[in-house]
Amino acid sequence: MAIKMKELPISERPYEKLEMYGENTLSNAELLAIIIKNGTKEESSITLAQKVLSLAKEKGCKQNNLKFLQELSIEEFMKVRGIGKVKAIQLKAVCELAKRISRPMELSKIKIKKPQDIASLVMDELKTEKREMVKVIILNSQNMIINIQNISLGGTNSVNVTPKDIFVEAIKKGAPKIIIIHNHPSGDPTPSIQDCEFTEKVEQASKLLGIQLLDHIIIGDNRYTSIKTYLMQKRRMK
Repeated sequence: MAIKMKELPISERPYEKLEMYGENTLSNAELLAIIIKNGTKEESSITLAQKVLSLAKEKGCKQNNLKFLQELSIEEFMKVRGIGKVKAIQLKAVCELAKRISRPMELSKIKIKKPQDIASLVMDELKTEKREMVKVIILNSQNMIINIQNISLGGTNSVNVTPKDIFVEAIKKGAPKIIIIHNHPSGDPTPSIQDCEFTEKVEQASKLLGIQLLDHIIIGDNRYTSIKTYLMQKRRMK
């Protein structure tokens, strides 16, 4: 028979422990147990939390690396006996909040100086995205960010975007510069032939519109590639 939460010493109950000693004293399982809230007749919320954390093995991740939680679908959470649809949705909501918290609040104060600045800005959001997502960073003449626009969300291997889609918001705002970003769900940020051809088409259009395409960044799993740099290196090798 599972130990009920009320049977634990007060100092070992997640809610009371957090209140008494602070959130940084709780283990990952204890923090997750607070979100899960209620266990079942057979298992406590901490036991359910431990089972959720054990799903890391299926994702090939270490259990103390909580990033894998963002990759889990509602259905995958529900594979844990005792995690119903409501609890699964709560867990997905918390994962999305964590993702949004990691984003910079004051985009207008961010100046882009190099590709790494862009990668750092969107890596946490895009490296766990299971579908290809295209974003456009709109900048002013000093390379300060005006806005980041979501252009399209596609499948696991491709997304349907035209050069016209890329420039719509920049034209509306009268912005002089843009940067394209998209992710590779495979985790490998190496540009495909299609990526390079699309970038060249957008660059041609940018010259006609008078809007400079600074770069096209591909995001992988904690890795990124600047297509502008990639194409320059390929041209030098010819």
